[in-house]
Amino acid sequence: MSQHVIETSGLTVYYGRHRGILDVDLTVEQGEVFGFLGPNGAGKTTTQRVLLDIIRPTSGKATIFGLDCQAQGVELRKRIGYLPGELALYKNMKASQFFKMYEYLRSENGRKGYWRELAERLDLDTSRKIGNFSRGNKQKVGIVAAFMNRPDLLILDEPTGGLDPLVQQTVLEMVREAKADGRTIFFSSHILPEVQAVADRVGIIRDGQLVTTQRVEELITQRVMRLNLTFEELPSANAFQFEGVAELNRSERAVLLEVQDNLPQVLAVAAQHNIQDIETINVSLEEIFLTYYGKGNGGNHA
Repeated sequence: MSQHVIETSGLTVYYGRHRGILDVDLTVEQGEVFGFLGPNGAGKTTTQRVLLDIIRPTSGKATIFGLDCQAQGVELRKRIGYLPGELALYKNMKASQFFKMYEYLRSENGRKGYWRELAERLDLDTSRKIGNFSRGNKQKVGIVAAFMNRPDLLILDEPTGGLDPLVQQTVLEMVREAKADGRTIFFSSHILPEVQAVADRVGIIRDGQLVTTQRVEELITQRVMRLNLTFEELPSANAFQFEGVAELNRSERAVLLEVQDNLPQVLAVAAQHNIQDIETINVSLEEIFLTYYGKGNGGNHA
């Protein structure tokens, strides 16, 4: 039976009159990679900060490892590695000094000196002062700090931001390795291909509300279907005007449709017009995400 590492119920945060998140109910299971998706301002960072007791919820409850995030935050944070979206680092400290200090503070966790292996993998020169680093190298410092104690739970806010593509792939490999160790990863991102590459499940948050939580493969196969239909004689322009169906393109003999609903009606019309071939086209997580944000088919999806 799966154990819920993270669980929230009715989680709500207001900043004055401005809503951060509203009634967020989610669970993250032990040993899974959970991708938390949404554009800037959707509520991703607010949710993570509540989990870490950086901010307090207006209402609702959040637990990690069965411990209340607000009442037992000190205890549970011993088992968490956190990469914030906005890093605040000691500019005059060498990276090696920072890691040694952090290792001392978290001495009950991890393997001594493990930070050196991680820094080498990320091609990070730890002899330099952090204040002299580029944005990408500062991000590497945050990544090493999050991973170096081998925490039971990793909470990562936009982990690959500012990194070049090769280093991004290394970070994703580190996420996969943490999962293989049985650890849990909860990360927010707007870089959808990387989420699709490593996540078991995703939650999509919109305007502070969680609109869906699904396994990646289910989300892709169930929500949107692309069909390229080839005919002997092309149907009229309004032949496929059904709710949940959009014509994306047509050529001399083919029509490309995006189908969310009424597939039987689409196939019935296609049969009436002597269809010659049906090609199913895979839909990416990015296209699904845009569907939930109302940016496809004239903004009518949401």
